[in-house]
Amino acid sequence: MSAKTGAAALAALSGVPFIMVLGNSMIIPVLPSIKSALKLTDLETSLIITLFSVPAGIIIPLAGFLSDRYGRKIIIAPALILYGLGGIVAGLGALFLAKGSFTVILAGRVLQGIGAAGTAPIAMALCGDLFTGKDRSKSLGVIEAANGFGKVLSPILGALIGLIAWYATFLFFPAVVAPIAIALWFLVKEPEANRSKQNVSEYLQSIKKIFEKKSAMLLTSFFSGMTALLLLFGVLFFLSEYLESRYGLKGGARAVLKGLALAVPVLFMSSTSYITGIIIKKRLKLMKWFVVTGLALIAASLSLLGVFNRNTYFFFAAISVSGIGAGLTLPCLNTIITSSCEAQKRGLVTSLYGSVRFFGVALGPPLFSLLVVRGWGVMFWSAAALSGLAALLALFLIRVQDMKEPVTPGTDQKKGQGGKSAGNTAKKTAVSHAFVFSPAKKPEAD
Repeated sequence: MSAKTGAAALAALSGVPFIMVLGNSMIIPVLPSIKSALKLTDLETSLIITLFSVPAGIIIPLAGFLSDRYGRKIIIAPALILYGLGGIVAGLGALFLAKGSFTVILAGRVLQGIGAAGTAPIAMALCGDLFTGKDRSKSLGVIEAANGFGKVLSPILGALIGLIAWYATFLFFPAVVAPIAIALWFLVKEPEANRSKQNVSEYLQSIKKIFEKKSAMLLTSFFSGMTALLLLFGVLFFLSEYLESRYGLKGGARAVLKGLALAVPVLFMSSTSYITGIIIKKRLKLMKWFVVTGLALIAASLSLLGVFNRNTYFFFAAISVSGIGAGLTLPCLNTIITSSCEAQKRGLVTSLYGSVRFFGVALGPPLFSLLVVRGWGVMFWSAAALSGLAALLALFLIRVQDMKEPVTPGTDQKKGQGGKSAGNTAKKTAVSHAFVFSPAKKPEAD
């Protein structure tokens, strides 16, 4: 792949997580307006986030399996269309229905969630297919940064669109879906050879073997990614309510100011994600320590907020540190997950990871809404304990030897088993698929 082609493909792929993250982050600034207009409770309001994320989490593994078998783009493009259609259902339901509009909004959000299942996680797998070595970690850093940039822009965008009407935010989704889908279809050339030829039983058995060999690392990575996003969206949900109740940031220019305030922690996360993707390259040990350090930073900042939460400047400094922690953690986890298996299984493994990330996003707002009634201290200390647990698990259970991508079978062929040229071809095939460290070599020291 030429540098120009690779840059165009990465730009198109980056649009997928960018648009997907709008599905929740752009709605957060207008949640208080929806709550007021429809006379909802805090828990009912949180369902607007939860019923987007839970269906996505459930459907993602199926989308991953289908992408391994039939190709990535053939899954992503229809998923984007369904994502936009869900926005139309929610927006028009809110616009034309007085009674029952909340139910229609939730139905639209479910459709959007099902569509979202085939977007960012599959784009991450496709990124792993297209790029190798240090280019893979850099490109995945760009993907996570695009996700983060979406989180930065979306509160501001949501607040601005909310000036028109709160339901206008739902109608914005279909407007941005079309160009992303077109760019993806025409600019990304998907490798045909990466498609799985196994039947369902053989495929599931091979996935089972991956988890048998690397279960501790994979499950810890899944838990860490889920925790980082659960805490991020829990804090953002709390912050949206806090800014309105304490500072009256609602309506008109004040709503836009609230959007800017909500963007602060995710701006730190996005910029840190991009830098992290450039730094880590193929350094496995560094990836592990970035994950541990990032989760520890989140735990430390939230534990301090359990005590010093009434000073506005300290509050924003602490949640910004949490954003930096997430920015250190997520790109490394992306690279670890996408490099844990061969390309033919990458779609499902990456999608399982995407699934737990969505569940983290889904759990964050309702969890924080339940904990805040017990006091800010309980809410922040509980969140800090969860992040601290994830950091400890990452410290002890993410091992460098488990982070190496398996070599494609056939690379050890000898002359007597197909000749020199066959062995060389197999080796080239392995390198073309891999962020591979040959078993004879040691990983790059840090």
